[in-house]
Parts: sequence; structure tokens; C-alpha cells
Amino acid sequence: MSAHQPTALNHGPDGTQELLTVPQVMARLQLGRSAVYDLLRSQQLASITLGRARRIPTLALADFIRARLDQEAA
Repeated sequence: MSAHQPTALNHGPDGTQELLTVPQVMARLQLGRSAVYDLLRSQQLASITLGRARRIPTLALADFIRARLDQEAA
């Protein structure tokens, strides 16, 4: 695969990186809370912490999905 190409998934309307909550990631991946936190804990899915809130950049989610697709294809 070539260099990363930004998509609407990666950036908000003003071109900035969008941050997702854990429930938003749960809905997008159709996974439960424990499964998402397991991905975060194992560092398969990158996140940042703001105070006590965990946020996942859309770019990190897109990279995670891309990596899993590449694993499946291999």
C-alpha cells in the first residue's frame, strides 16, 4: 500500500483531527466496551487521555482497521 491518504474519516470539517469517545469507537467497530479497552490496553489502537477521558483519533482508528485488513489479506 502507498502513502497514507487522508479521507473524510480522518478529519473534521475544518481539516483538524477528530477525536472519538470509546462509545463512538464501540459503535463504529460494533464491539463491546471491554473489547475496545482491550485494544487500547494492548496498544493495538492508539489513544490519548485528557484528564480522565480517553479519546481515539480517527486516524488511529483508520490505521487500526487498515492494519487488520492487511493482516487478513496476508
